[in-house]
Amino acid sequence: MTGITSHDAGKRLVLVSGRAHPELAQAVADELGCELVPTSAYDFANGELYVRFGESVRGSDAFVLQSHTAPINKWIMEQLIMLDALKRASAKQITAIMPCYGYARQDKKHRGREPISARLMADLFKTAGAQRLMAVDLHTSQIQGFFDGPVDHLWALPLLAGYVRTRLDVSKLTIVSPDAGRVRLADQWSDRLGAPLAIIHKRRDPGVPNQIKVHELVGKVVGRTCVIVDDMIDTGGTIVQAADALFDNGAAEVIVASTHALLSGPAVERLQNSRISEVVVTDTLPIPEESRFAKLTVLSIAPLIARAIREVFDEGSVTSLFDGNA
Repeated sequence: MTGITSHDAGKRLVLVSGRAHPELAQAVADELGCELVPTSAYDFANGELYVRFGESVRGSDAFVLQSHTAPINKWIMEQLIMLDALKRASAKQITAIMPCYGYARQDKKHRGREPISARLMADLFKTAGAQRLMAVDLHTSQIQGFFDGPVDHLWALPLLAGYVRTRLDVSKLTIVSPDAGRVRLADQWSDRLGAPLAIIHKRRDPGVPNQIKVHELVGKVVGRTCVIVDDMIDTGGTIVQAADALFDNGAAEVIVASTHALLSGPAVERLQNSRISEVVVTDTLPIPEESRFAKLTVLSIAPLIARAIREVFDEGSVTSLFDGNA
């Protein structure tokens, strides 16, 4: 039997995966000790998607794992179709797992006539059949309130900080927020590692996307090993400019720790050619071989997701299970 049967003989867990990140899905299944539901999925000639499950999911607790990676709209649509198929196949409970929540950066209106796409995403998943969402390190916590149902917001901080603690002398660390929006995250890192905090103040050029101007640095970094923390690395511009600012202010070494490795466009070249010593990320998104480079360290997020699935299935407490998750 595919899935896991609980002590309640009428309860069965099934894990379903889209095609965006099969390696992560298999790793989660291995952690759970179950098999992925056999699924037929393919593209029609005009780009439309087709999905069908190869076994009954009636009455099950279904978990649908899909990474929102490039081409992001295709994989989001595939997950929505899978949710609809589960709903119509009479699954009892349906949880959508998006390790990296697509459109999360569009969580508010900066100017008139703009959408709030992160809210639209939540509405789409609810309509498709998701009764619960699970995500790792949402760009902003307010996204939890966009979905009309439970949202399990998992944090990669314990995983990333644990790795940093084993690699570096904590007494020489300074935790750095690359902008004002990441101060709360950096503060949590600071508390966890007992390291001082520094903040880089920056401005974006409103007329040019992804163009950053660093203004000033607040905090002591002279002679310190600085750990820049962020939820995602996209084109790498913010991170590299932050690192340059730290070195210009006397930092001895710069490490980067981030949950989601989007690594778009020039990111790999920028990071590899920078003065940054190491870039530590998780595998919430697939990282193809051409995007891997010598300074990159990838940690597995599968144990965290698997433990959360198990806790939800057993009707336990996700909050109490993970140190730092609230």
